[in-house]
Amino acid sequence: MEYLDLAKRRCSTRAYTEQAVEQGKVAAILEAARVAPSAANLQPVRLVIVDDEPGRARLERAANAYGAPLAIIVCADRSRAWRRPADGKSTADIDASIVADHMMMAATDLGLGTVWICWFDPDALAQAFGLPEHLEPVCILAIGYRDEPAKSPERHATERIALDELVFVHGGSARLA
Repeated sequence: MEYLDLAKRRCSTRAYTEQAVEQGKVAAILEAARVAPSAANLQPVRLVIVDDEPGRARLERAANAYGAPLAIIVCADRSRAWRRPADGKSTADIDASIVADHMMMAATDLGLGTVWICWFDPDALAQAFGLPEHLEPVCILAIGYRDEPAKSPERHATERIALDELVFVHGGSARLA
């Protein structure tokens, strides 16, 4: 599949069947995370896999994972992240976001639905899963077989801003299509 077709197919899923995600698919999603780039290749991201009933019950105390059979808590180790010298900006959240995006795209390619969750209580989540103090939960990725219709890949024509609003061209030969 062409990448742009895959990107247009990906949409947030908030209803899942109870069917477990096969281990081969979980492994492929985790491999996509492992190969994701990070600033200065410092790899400050750690993942917590939640795929059993007790884990899902603990997760639900801190976040709504929409009944997904699999959730991955994407955590950043801020002490390992690169910092921009000019202002000290940490890339921890950026690196975690890149990993989450790689996993979402891999899951979509495997026929699974996902939703990026950022509405959660980070302290409750850290406590529920015994996260060490140096790991900060950045987002949760709910993954599973969708139990709702997929959105049309053509929705971007009306649901996204136009290129001329998104892009500012300054000099050079770049032109908007």
